[in-house]
Amino acid sequence: MSDEATTGRHEFARKLLIDLSVMTVVGVILALIGPFGSADAPLAVRLVSWLLFAWVGYAVYNPIGWAVEQLHRSLHLPEIGLWIAGCLIATIPMTAIVWAIGFWPRPVPMPTGEQALEAYINVLIIGASITVLFHLIDRSKQAPPPAAVERPAAAAQTATLDAPAPQPAFLERLPAHLGTNLIALEMEDHYVRAHTALGSELILMRMRDAVAELQGVEGAQVHRSWWVARDAVEDVKREGRNLRLVLPGGIEAPVSRTRVAELKQAGWF
Repeated sequence: MSDEATTGRHEFARKLLIDLSVMTVVGVILALIGPFGSADAPLAVRLVSWLLFAWVGYAVYNPIGWAVEQLHRSLHLPEIGLWIAGCLIATIPMTAIVWAIGFWPRPVPMPTGEQALEAYINVLIIGASITVLFHLIDRSKQAPPPAAVERPAAAAQTATLDAPAPQPAFLERLPAHLGTNLIALEMEDHYVRAHTALGSELILMRMRDAVAELQGVEGAQVHRSWWVARDAVEDVKREGRNLRLVLPGGIEAPVSRTRVAELKQAGWF
């Protein structure tokens, strides 16, 4: 197993542990508050119920982020609309689970239409709120690193003359068997897939951070999920208003409509 895969497993386990810890705290707080009529139940019952709701809710709502990323990348649908639709859809099975847990271990009755709607709205309020919270936390982690302090011009020129220009930091992350002839970067969930002339590899980092480490390499982020090296473009495919850059090895990178004019002016196509 490669070092990158091992690191990826460790990072995933760490994130899962942190997320479940947060959900445990959320469950305890909700148990103490007792919203939506649950305050009448004994504290022990509230703790068990709300902790189950929190953990199961994490399992139900967490895949929304992955689904939003995949649909946004492949269909170019607006992210905000996908997040709203994801929460509305995920709340349906979550409401059924909450309803069943609320009656356990007694037989679970069939809710009336009014009861089902009330339960759905209550679950949606909590589920969507926590989903937004996690999304904001996740987005905050993607903030670009602070700009390095610029050295005086004279010192910078002296350093340039005395030593060869350093290789972009991202290229040093690539495994030796892939070489450094970078073709493109493709975002996959919390990873970046680096495509080179010799193959591809997943690297655990954000696209924004990876692009920041490619200073000096001629290329552009042509889509939220794609960065492409300028000299790797072999052809351009047009599908109606959509454009795709054809790269070596049959790789095709979509071009965001907001970037078309800028790339065209720069002579990419």
